[in-house]
Amino acid sequence: MTEHPTSFERPQGADPTDPRGALLRTSTPPPRPSGAPALPAQARTGEPSSAPGTSTSRAKGKDPAGTPVKPDTAGGSEHSQPSAAEPDAHRPRPAPEGIPAQPGVGEVPDAVAKERRTGQGLPPGGPMPMRRDGDRLRFVGAATRRIARGIDLDEIVMGLCRATVPTFSDAILVYLRDPLPVGDERPTGPVVLRLRRTDRIPEERDTENGFMPALQPEQPSELSAVTAELCEVRPGGALNEVLRGVRPVFADSPAARAALPELLGEGGELIVPTGQRAILAPLRGRRRVIGAALFLRRPERMAFEADDLLVAAQLATHSALGIDKAVLYGREAYIADELQRTMLPETLPRPTGVRLASRYLPAAETARVGGDWYDAIPLPGSRVALVVGDVMGHSMTSAAIMGQLRTTAQTLAGLDLPPQEVLHHLDEQAQRLGHDRMATCLYAVYDPVSHRITIANAGHPPPVLLHLGGRAEVLRVPPGAPIGVGGVDFEAVELDAPAGATLLLYTDGLVESRLRDVWTGIEQLREKLAAVAQLTGPDHPPPLEALCDEVLDMLGPGDRDDDIALLAARFDGIAPSDVAYWFLDPEDSAPGQARRLARRALARWGMEDLSDSVELLVSEVVTNAVRYASRPVTLRLLRTDVLRCEVGDDVPQLPRLRQARATDEGGRGLYLVNKLARRWGATRLSTGKVVWFELNRN
Repeated sequence: MTEHPTSFERPQGADPTDPRGALLRTSTPPPRPSGAPALPAQARTGEPSSAPGTSTSRAKGKDPAGTPVKPDTAGGSEHSQPSAAEPDAHRPRPAPEGIPAQPGVGEVPDAVAKERRTGQGLPPGGPMPMRRDGDRLRFVGAATRRIARGIDLDEIVMGLCRATVPTFSDAILVYLRDPLPVGDERPTGPVVLRLRRTDRIPEERDTENGFMPALQPEQPSELSAVTAELCEVRPGGALNEVLRGVRPVFADSPAARAALPELLGEGGELIVPTGQRAILAPLRGRRRVIGAALFLRRPERMAFEADDLLVAAQLATHSALGIDKAVLYGREAYIADELQRTMLPETLPRPTGVRLASRYLPAAETARVGGDWYDAIPLPGSRVALVVGDVMGHSMTSAAIMGQLRTTAQTLAGLDLPPQEVLHHLDEQAQRLGHDRMATCLYAVYDPVSHRITIANAGHPPPVLLHLGGRAEVLRVPPGAPIGVGGVDFEAVELDAPAGATLLLYTDGLVESRLRDVWTGIEQLREKLAAVAQLTGPDHPPPLEALCDEVLDMLGPGDRDDDIALLAARFDGIAPSDVAYWFLDPEDSAPGQARRLARRALARWGMEDLSDSVELLVSEVVTNAVRYASRPVTLRLLRTDVLRCEVGDDVPQLPRLRQARATDEGGRGLYLVNKLARRWGATRLSTGKVVWFELNRN
């Protein structure tokens, strides 16, 4: 929809939707010079026009009935009141003060005078002549409002094109720098302009339907087909001088004539009509020129006037500032996306005995950063910590606080603290960050060997457990107080986590909105999980990824007011027959005993081909543990997709890999583990440490 300019006064009876309305609205005659003969009064729309004789009688001071008419008082007939004998006489309103009279009054050609009176001088649909400053001001106001409505780069450029074609010009070409500079950046390398968008009046529409006729045969039908897509602005060149001048210029000026071939490419200047029918306007942002716009009118159209350069300058300035704003907004959105991506885990771990899936949805495209997070942290003993939290707000500050709390939670999880202790330390950390730094959090630890899960809650919505048979259960976990309140105690509960069950952790954005309260949403979530489980039957749990998608589908239009973080864990567990566990006294005979126990377990599992490697590595690790331990040493073998060996003792110091000298009698145990094992590591516990290694099953 093209916004046409409106004149100072619209004659009564003119249709505002008529494409010739701008022509009709420019028909107010200029003030009559002193001594010039008075113009005949115009009849109002719908009244019969006066006969020629009537007009003559009016000019002689008589009304149609022959009654003398009272002459105008001093001050001019334009400002006098109509007499009682002619209450409906039309008297044109004078131009408001400050709008200069148009040049050439009294010397207007007959064709142009007819166009001004009737609006029929130009084919409808073309650029409307704006012969008064009021017309131009109203057009600039409407055009800049349309440009300002755009948010991203394409919307702003399109707004410029749609606002100017066909009201101001018949065609437009918009060039922008490639790449566009951002903020205070100083681009390196040559300045390159890329043709971003072109727009023109369609050719195939005829004049009778209110559209412009086709271009002349020698002119191309597609602007982009005859102009260069890329243009390098050479230092010291003609185009560079025009762009540095900032002000729009007519295309027939010497500077523009030299710059257009450089901008449009070879043969591109053919689309530029002769005379003042093209304007080249640089687009200058806040700090530098970022492009150029070329406004074109057809040869049969009215040429641009000097005041149209001011209109082009306003359009170029508003467009350039809007483009600068869009580029800065795009950079901020990119930073927000990168910040959110780095704050959340890129990939989830694949711990033994549990499968994981996750989803994250921002509150809106314009607020992509939030305070919701989730995490899965592997723990010693094949356990895994499941965390989900929600910091108040969705600003960059909320995201920064979320990142600090997530890092703190990972550090505390590495210390193998109980869930309630982790929440307690998170509460202290939130208080150190500020008085109003509050968040909710749920921390759970799953043990695949014991098939148990320990959960502590800090003001977060309770998790939902979907059993293998299809029953969905909202777990009864003490709610606790949010993190950051301070001076509160957190309580943990230990629950069964049967194989095949699915635990769903989520933030309140999934279950709470303006349309429903949190407990109604939790009940809907429970029903949704049960309905999805019925589709796969009682013996097969639903696929984890598909389950997450189905859960998000419960959100209807307008039902998202907050970020959503979702973490789903499918418990597979480790069967007791795949676990071997022993206690060894810290004596010199412990390494030999560990070798014998490992050999028997491998024979029972049919993995005798790993006996040599396992016995060697177990002997080295147990020897290091016995040397410093004061309490019994634990040895555990786990058979899953790999063979995992874990040796625990009560010494908190972690072993470090080092290169032994040729004269050293020891110090080569971890070197052998590092060479033969698939993976190995050491984790500090609250009661000591665990050293583990894994071997591939042949």
